[in-house]
Amino acid sequence: MLKGKKILVGISGGIAAYKVCSLIRLFVKNGADVRVIMTPSAVNFVSPLTLSVLSKNEVIINMFPENKDLSKAEKVGAGTWHINLGIWADVFLIAPATANTISKIYAGISDNFLLSVALASRCPVILAPTMDEDMYCNKITRRNIEGLKSFGFKVIDPVEGELASGLFGKGKMPEPQSILDFTAKILNPKKDLGGIKVLISAGPTQEPIDAVRYISNYSSGRMGFELARAAKERGADVTLITGPVHLHEAPGVKRINVKTSSEMLDAVRKNFRNKELVIMSAAVSDFTPVKLSDKKLKKEELGTNFSLKLKKTEDILRYLGDNKDGFKLIGFALETDKGIENARKKLREKNLDVIVLNNPLESGAGFISETNIAVLIDNKNIVKLPKMSKYELGNMILDYYLKNL
Repeated sequence: MLKGKKILVGISGGIAAYKVCSLIRLFVKNGADVRVIMTPSAVNFVSPLTLSVLSKNEVIINMFPENKDLSKAEKVGAGTWHINLGIWADVFLIAPATANTISKIYAGISDNFLLSVALASRCPVILAPTMDEDMYCNKITRRNIEGLKSFGFKVIDPVEGELASGLFGKGKMPEPQSILDFTAKILNPKKDLGGIKVLISAGPTQEPIDAVRYISNYSSGRMGFELARAAKERGADVTLITGPVHLHEAPGVKRINVKTSSEMLDAVRKNFRNKELVIMSAAVSDFTPVKLSDKKLKKEELGTNFSLKLKKTEDILRYLGDNKDGFKLIGFALETDKGIENARKKLREKNLDVIVLNNPLESGAGFISETNIAVLIDNKNIVKLPKMSKYELGNMILDYYLKNL
C-alpha cells in the first residue's frame, strides 16, 4: 500500500500525540519511509526517543541542531533541512494539528521547525485537527480550516468521543488505521473521473422582498462544495454554481456565484451542455415574492398584519430532467417524513438517474452539520449509508455514478 512512499509526520503539542506511535508503526509496517518532526511543546506528550526508534530515523525538533555532529542529518541537509525535508516527502501529515498550529499555518507564521517545513513543502499536506470541541467549533478555527482547504491542504476531520477535558464531543483525533487509510488515498489518488465534465450546484438562494430583506433557507453549501472537491481530486473538470455561502472552492474548480433562483437557473442553462454528469445539491427556494420593493418596507406603513404574496420559482431540477442530452442527472431530496416514498416520486417525476435522500431531523445530518446520513435511490436500488463526512459522501456518490450509471 505504501511501499517506497516517503511520509513526513509532524507532531504538535496535543494529548493525542501518543497515538502517533501506533500510526508510525503502521506506516513502517506498510513499507513507508518515515521521518518525524515535532514542535517543542509536543515533547511534553510523547518521547522523541520512542518516535526515533519506531521510525528508524532521527526526530527533528529544532531548526538548528543542539549538537555539533550533523552526520545523521546529512541525508536531508543540515542547515536547510526544512527545505530539503519539504522536497523529500511525498506527503506531510500533521497529527495532531492543534488550533494553534492550524492558525499559524493559515497566517503564514513559521516560528518553529514544523511550521517552517509546512511553508516549504511541495507535497500534499494533511492536517488532523485535534482539540476540544469548543475550540474546534470556534468561528476562527473554522475559518482557518476552511481557508487551508481552499489552499489545497487536505483535512481529515476529527471524530466524536471523550475529550481530554472530560467532555464528550467532536475534536478527537481519528484512530491510526483511519489516518493511514486517508493518507494512502492521498498518496494513491483515484483519477477515475479524468476528463469527465461535471456540473454541480450548491448552497441556498436568496429571494429578495425589499432592499434589505430576503427569503432563504439554512443551507450551508458544504455538501455541494465537498462534492466539487472530491470530483476535482479524482480528475474531473468541475463547474460549481453556488448561492451565497462562506466557503472556498477547491483549487481548479470553476466557480459561478449567484444569488436568486432565477440567476441559478440562468447559470445552469448556460453551463449544462456538454456535461457528462450533473449533480444538483443546491437548496433552491421554491417560492419568490411576486413584487419586489426597491426600498425598505417600513413596519409602520405595513400595519399589524402583513401578507407577502409569493409565486413559485421555476423548477431547475425538472428543467434539467426535461432537457437531458447525454448526461446523467443526480438530485437531492430533503424529507422529514415518508422519505423513500417522496424521494422515489421525485426521482420519477423529474427524470433523475439517482436521488440522494436525507432527513435534517436526524442527528448528524442536515444543512449545518459537517456530516450527513443519506440513502441513494435509483429505479432499481435503495442503498442506505451510515453517517459520514460530506466529503466521504461526495466520494460515495461519485463511486455510485461510476459503478451504476
